[in-house]
Amino acid sequence: MDKEHYLLNFVMFVAVIVISLFIIKIFDISYPLTITTTNKSTELAVVGEGKVEVSPDTAYVDAGITVDNRGTVSEVQTTVNSINNKIINALRDMGIEKGDIKTSNYSVYPNYKYENNVNSINGYNGNATIQVKVRDAQMVSKVIETVTGAGANQIQGVRFSIDKPETYREEARDKAIENAKEQASKMASNLGIKLGKVVNIIESSPNQQVFPVYSKATFADGIGGGGGPTVEQGTQTITSIVTLYFEKQ
Repeated sequence: MDKEHYLLNFVMFVAVIVISLFIIKIFDISYPLTITTTNKSTELAVVGEGKVEVSPDTAYVDAGITVDNRGTVSEVQTTVNSINNKIINALRDMGIEKGDIKTSNYSVYPNYKYENNVNSINGYNGNATIQVKVRDAQMVSKVIETVTGAGANQIQGVRFSIDKPETYREEARDKAIENAKEQASKMASNLGIKLGKVVNIIESSPNQQVFPVYSKATFADGIGGGGGPTVEQGTQTITSIVTLYFEKQ
């Protein structure tokens, strides 16, 4: 009798396992099961924003060389190369490091003349762009004067930026945290609740944009004897947004 009873229990045990495995497979239940309960109503989330106004310390100047309607490709290349080299030498003479000067575009292409329903080549054009990184924003006007004096006939743009924005993000973050704490205190007072410690913090920093401040211009014969243009770098805003999660008591 004991043997039969043991065998019956064993069969029932196996049956329970088989049925359980079948249920797990049919209903796609993860195994082992974990049950987690949270109570978000015990937390108060408050958003704070902090801003720091910073004067840009770095600028990028794009100087253009354009040569139109020369007789041969060789003539265009000779002219562009000569002006390009003069500009680079002039920049080096004023103290710009070699690594901060880059020829970002160089092209030679035919100039077409349309006559009697036929396109024909009647010369060649060429252009080049030299990008200059200026590590002293106060020197931008002098750089423009130098490159145009050396033969650049276009200034395709000036962009100011902050070389190391992370230097100022900590200050912006501190302001954002203080702002969030102030908002939380006001909200708690209005709602009639008490706040405990901060249990979590999430920070987001909006993308800091670099704005052009000196629009494209063309100089036929340099910039004359009046000196370089006045270029104001203005200020840029470093922003931090934080969300603080407070315990509610």
